[in-house]
This record gives sequence, C-alpha cells and structure tokens, in this order.
Amino acid sequence: MEKELCLAAVEDAVQYQLFLLTHKQEASEHHQEILQSYIEKILAHFAPILVSYIWQNQPFNLKYKPAKGDIPAHIGGFTKFGDNIEDEWFIVYLLKEITKEFPELAARVDDNDGEFLLIEAADYLPKWLNPETSINRVFLHRGELCIIPEPNTPEKETLLPVTNPTVLEALKLLSAHSGDFVAAKSIRTAMYKRISGYPEKIQACLHRAHCYLPIGAAAVLKQHPGLVSAAVQAFYLRDPIDLKACRIFKVFPPESRVMTSVTFTRCLYAQLVQQSFVPDRRSGYSLPPRSHPEYKAYELGMKLAHGFEMLCFKCGSTFHDSKKHVSSGQLWDNFLNSLKKNNYFKGELEGSAQYLDKLHMAENYFQQTVVNPQSSVVGSPGEEIISILKATNLEDFGKEACSLPPEDDEDWLEITPDALEQILKEARGTSESASTSNEDEQNYNLTEVTQSMKAFMSKVSTHEGAEVPWTSSAAPVNFDVDSFTDALDKILGTNSEELDSDDLEEEEEFEFLDSDEDLKTDNKGETTSQDEAVGSLKSYMDEMDNELASTNIGKSFTTQPRMVEPGKGCSSQDTDSNLKDDFGAAAADLTQVDIDLNLVANLLESYNAQAGLAGPVSNILQSMGIHLPENTDHKPHQ
Repeated sequence: MEKELCLAAVEDAVQYQLFLLTHKQEASEHHQEILQSYIEKILAHFAPILVSYIWQNQPFNLKYKPAKGDIPAHIGGFTKFGDNIEDEWFIVYLLKEITKEFPELAARVDDNDGEFLLIEAADYLPKWLNPETSINRVFLHRGELCIIPEPNTPEKETLLPVTNPTVLEALKLLSAHSGDFVAAKSIRTAMYKRISGYPEKIQACLHRAHCYLPIGAAAVLKQHPGLVSAAVQAFYLRDPIDLKACRIFKVFPPESRVMTSVTFTRCLYAQLVQQSFVPDRRSGYSLPPRSHPEYKAYELGMKLAHGFEMLCFKCGSTFHDSKKHVSSGQLWDNFLNSLKKNNYFKGELEGSAQYLDKLHMAENYFQQTVVNPQSSVVGSPGEEIISILKATNLEDFGKEACSLPPEDDEDWLEITPDALEQILKEARGTSESASTSNEDEQNYNLTEVTQSMKAFMSKVSTHEGAEVPWTSSAAPVNFDVDSFTDALDKILGTNSEELDSDDLEEEEEFEFLDSDEDLKTDNKGETTSQDEAVGSLKSYMDEMDNELASTNIGKSFTTQPRMVEPGKGCSSQDTDSNLKDDFGAAAADLTQVDIDLNLVANLLESYNAQAGLAGPVSNILQSMGIHLPENTDHKPHQ
C-alpha cells in the first residue's frame, strides 16, 4: 500500500487500477491468468486509437499486480504525463470506455493531487465529501462515475460504511448495488465535460509540420511516430553533457537531410519551436537566413536531429537487438484479427505501402504492451531507433519531398485577449454571446448585489471558510425538531445554565458599558427588566451618535432624502430645530445613512480599481454567482 501511495505522489503522473468484481478470489496463479487475459483483450480492443497516439512521456500500460494487504490482485498502470495534461484526461477516457466495454471491471484513478476527478467537479460535491472522506469511495464502473456515499439514516448504516471502506468492501458494494452509487448528474457532467470529444479530439491536438531531417530520422518516425516525443524531450531537457554527443554526428549526419512531414502533439511542437538554440559549428548543421521560406523547416529538423543523436548516444555501444519477430503465434493472430475487426487499417489493401506502415506500428505496439506487459517499453528509445535503422532500407526514403501534405496553421500558438476572456468564461461556466451580455448589462439590477452580500454576512463561518449563499431550489431540506427546539431554548434563555462562554462574555461587556448605571438585582439575584437594559443600551448608542455628529465622518456616506408628508412642506429650519432638540446643535445636519447605496457604491469603486484583474470584490461576488458587467465608462480615475 505504501508503494502505491508513493507512485501516486509522483509529480505529473497518474496511477490507475482495474479490479475484477464478479470473480471470487481463487488460487493466485489462476487469478493471474484471468487478469492477464483481460490485459490482452483491453489492449487489443483499444489498439486502433492507442497505436498511433503520441504520448508526452510514458504510454498507457497495464500490468498484473498481485494482492497486497487489503488490496486484491488487479490490473494496474502508471504513466508520467509530464507537461501534457491531455495525456492524463485521455487515460480517464480510456478507463471510462474500458469499464463500459467490460462491465465486470471497476477502475480507480488518482494522481499527486489525489482524487482529481472530484477536484474537477468541486463546485457540485456534497458537503460531507472531502479528501479525508473520499478514500476508496470513487470508482468508474459501467462507463459511469460512481461515488459510495456515507449513510445519512440509521437504516442505511447496515448497508453503507460509516468510515472509509477498504477496497474489498467497496468492490462488494459496487458488485451488488452498482446502479445505486452513480454520482449526481451535475458531478458527472463536470467530469465528462473534461473528456468530451474523444477519440476525435486526438486529431485536434496534433500539429503537422515540415522538417528538414536526416534520412535516418525520417525513416524512424515513419515506422514509429511516437518516438518524436522522446527526441523532443531529449532536446528540451538537454544539458552540457548531452550536447557533447552532438559535436560530431555519427548516426544522423547533416549531409543526408531530406524534407519530410512530422506529426507532433501541440505540446511537443510548442516545446520545440519556442527553444532558442545555436548548433555547434563542428556539427555541420547550418541554418539559412531567417528570410528563407524554409527557415523554420531547417530549424525544426536541426533540433530534432540533435534529440535523436542524444538518444542514440545514451544507449551506448553495448546495444544488442533483443526485438523478437512477433508476427507469428496464436496471440499475434488474435491481436491482428481484433485490429481488423475494429477497422484499424481503414480499408487499406493488404500489402500496400500504407497497410505495411500501419502493420509495423501495430507490431511495435504489440511488442511493447502485450508480449512484454511487465515493461512499458521494449528498451530505451535509443535502442528502438537503432533497431529500426538496422531493419530499414533508407534508399526508399527521400523521394516524397515533392508530395508532402500541407503544414498545419500555427495560429493556436498565439492567443488574443478576447480568446483568453472566452476561455475564462467557459471555465467559469458563464459563456454567453455578446448580444446577451449587452442586454444583461443594460438590465442589470444592483439589488441582487446587496441581497447577496446580506445573505453572505448572515452565513456561518468556520475554520474551513465561509459558506457561500448558493441558491438552489432542488436542494433537499432537512429539519430536525429536537435540535431546533434546543437551539430555540438557548436563544430565549429558558435555561440559564445552558449559556455558553460567548454569552457570558457578552453580558460582561454590557455591564462594563453600563458601569455608570449598573443593572439592579433583587434579593433573588434576578436582573432588572429587559426594557431597562434596552433603554440603557439605547442611551449609550445615542451618546455615540451625538459624538460622531460633531465630526466629518458622516459626510463620507450617502444619506437618504428627507421624507415630506403629502400636503406639507418641510423647511431646513424646522428639520434643524428638531434635530437640535434631539441631539444638540452639532447634529443639525444628521440624516439617516442609505446602507444599501453605500454598500453598492463601495463595491463598484473597489471593482473599478481592480482594472479588470482579479480582486476581492470580483472573487466574492463570483463565488455567489454574481458577475458584474464590464466597466464601459472610461473616465480617468480621480
């Protein structure tokens, strides 16, 4: 268990587990055979999208994991996704589809942040669900997100675990009551939105560019396109020792370069194109002037060539070709039949060039994931590169430069302020058209701001933070009569013994404030009447108002207009005389403060001072579901 937790805590890595629900625990050897057969079925079924997928760091892989502690034997995997977060969500999509295709399997997935599926739906989780209570409660089963809840009634305590269940307990519950644990629609929608669009989304995340590459590198990428990630990472994470291998190119000399088309992921392409690098003069790699129409192709090819050379240098001279011929045996035949059944070859004629290219990619995938399930790769990337070079006739390459497909547009590398604003709105779930936004701005009612702030101030605040006044008509209402009557008794003071320490402190404060007019008690120790206490407090407040009236603090607030009775006039002299009688001469201009107007004015002034950036007002109001319109008044600040 400790090892599993350590793996999950690795930065930028995802851990996933697949458990068999319907199979009773038998002899470990027999159980291992069953799970191993599931590995082969899963990898064969999803091979059409896995074979050509370009991973940032490590591929999706499944291995048999023996039972350990309270975790039964299962299928597990671990993938470092590095800088490309899309790899992690693609794995979530795969797990969802695996449990849909094989309903007898249930999946768990987490990363160094913990249950990141719940993090994605954090705004919709019930209050009881937090990192401490979510252990062994979140699964993917039958293609749905399932959450095992805590019991909320005494009857459910016999079925649901009060404390965090073990994995075995959770699997038994899923097996018997899987339909009862499907997460709420709002939670599932938030999570599914993150993986929507797959598998078509895979193509949208790719970028095709022309590169002036050594012919050997072009041949390697044609047979194994996924090695482009290893080459980019080797160049991107290079150090001075790695660059020593590129002073003289032994494997990929510059004189053998040809123009070819290379497929990157957008993340890999951005990492490569944004790197500034000047090659060593001794390497033989030179670049044309920046005005040259093919300058970018030369630069990209030069960087990739450096990455490939570094990979081959790291594998050393002790390399031996350990790759076995996989195109034989019953296992390969079953795998190939599954590929054909799932339309992997896209209608290509058997024996054609496109068919053979796809077949070679399938053989590499089969060797890495099915034949050697205990290792996610056959060897180091450098060994793979040299193995491909030895088995490839390079004379057939270099003739396709005139028929290359066009490059993809690079506009996605640049983002405009409007596009960024749209992305932020979509992330907040407030994406609206410009016309709707303008209508809302014209019809905006600031009363909602004051009402929400008052509701917010009336909420309970604990050490975990303040409760945000979300309004939801669908929220369930629970009413406990006993707790309500107890609370009412404490408020009304029917039992003086139930006063808590805070109540006592408040009484002491009032006694201190009224020290000149102490409350009289009778022989039984009872306090004077409530009216006298209120009157004493009112006199204190009047004294404070009278003192503040002689200052300029009242001028900083907006006051309400003076009310005039119908048919009667009211002169300033009459008002002043009345105020003088009540508060004295210094309070002649004292009128009632408009609290709501001052609140809104201060909030808007603070919001305007943020100048479009994040700040306290926008954060508080957005947490309440209130989004102020943009400030269209461009007057200079005073």
